[in-house]
Amino acid sequence: MYENCGGCIYRQLDLSVYQKQKEQKVRALLEENLGHLENIWETPVFLPDGTRRRAAFAFKMKGKELVFGFNESKSAEIEDIKHCDMLTSDINAVLENVRALIKKLCAVEKVSSKKGKKTTLQRITSGDLQISKVQNGLDIVLEADVDLSLDHRFEIADFMNENEKVIRFSFRKKHAWEAEPVVQKTRPFITIGKTNVFVSAGDFLQPSKEGEETLIGLVKKYVGETGGKTADLFCGVGTFSYALAELEKTSVLAVDTNKSLLENFQKSVDAQMIPNIKIMQKDLFLYPLSKEELEDFEVVVMDPPRAGAKQQAQELCKIENTKRPRKIVMVSCNPITFARDAKILIEGGYILKKITLTDQFVYSDHSELVALFTNEK
Repeated sequence: MYENCGGCIYRQLDLSVYQKQKEQKVRALLEENLGHLENIWETPVFLPDGTRRRAAFAFKMKGKELVFGFNESKSAEIEDIKHCDMLTSDINAVLENVRALIKKLCAVEKVSSKKGKKTTLQRITSGDLQISKVQNGLDIVLEADVDLSLDHRFEIADFMNENEKVIRFSFRKKHAWEAEPVVQKTRPFITIGKTNVFVSAGDFLQPSKEGEETLIGLVKKYVGETGGKTADLFCGVGTFSYALAELEKTSVLAVDTNKSLLENFQKSVDAQMIPNIKIMQKDLFLYPLSKEELEDFEVVVMDPPRAGAKQQAQELCKIENTKRPRKIVMVSCNPITFARDAKILIEGGYILKKITLTDQFVYSDHSELVALFTNEK
């Protein structure tokens, strides 16, 4: 199974061999683009198995049989999964019941008709399902290109009654759409530092609680005692904003593009009465913060998606040297785009001081980096 599954392609290796290979591969890629990293490369952080709290499954009916699991490596085929060593025990414990629910939902025939046209029957035959372990239970989002009927909703309600740890079940027809809660027992939340953060259905979370705490710790370490105006770009649910707001004499501008995510973030900030976080909606790929908007910020933290932050890095290089941020901390889930963006910053006059590899996806080809850049004014 592990040879085919797209998530654990190196699980056949001894753990120490795998970790050494991953470190060597990422460091070699960076040194090819950025030069030698002596006194810059810090000891990597390798997280344990069984800690991943978020997983996106695919499913498909093949005749009367349901295939439910992860996509095979470099393929649209689905590797059937009944247990995954990467996932938390809470998620693994509910997989059998989730599988049974999907099979029931796929068996429901939905009557569909358009005015003046013949009535047809529709069924769910394929889709995706996301499970997230939050602080107070499990949060599930089903995605399938069929409107839910009353019978679908009855099946989901029965599932929720029988599975105490599942606290919300939501549905959407397409990935880009906002998910509709079908049954919600209580509001799901995660804890970031000292703050309880409520999450909307389908919100992006760091893959593991342990990984989230590691990344926050590294960002705080690299920011150090540098306070003042701080920008948290590609802020998401506010993973770093909350931690940065706890620093003395610090005000945080948190920026992201997702409207519903930011609305939830704002509600959480208001509920916690955090006065020094200001939230802005902006597509940083199309409209990065300009050099004028970033002048006189002391710290900029960036955590872009896999596409990186090329445009934003270019804007940071346009700022007059005396008005540049003292520190830029970049968190990246893609070493290739990190190397590109880091090169832009270095050629623009910033100095790369530290890099730490963080491995949240055990036995995978996926790596995350946290890096510190400084400006010598």
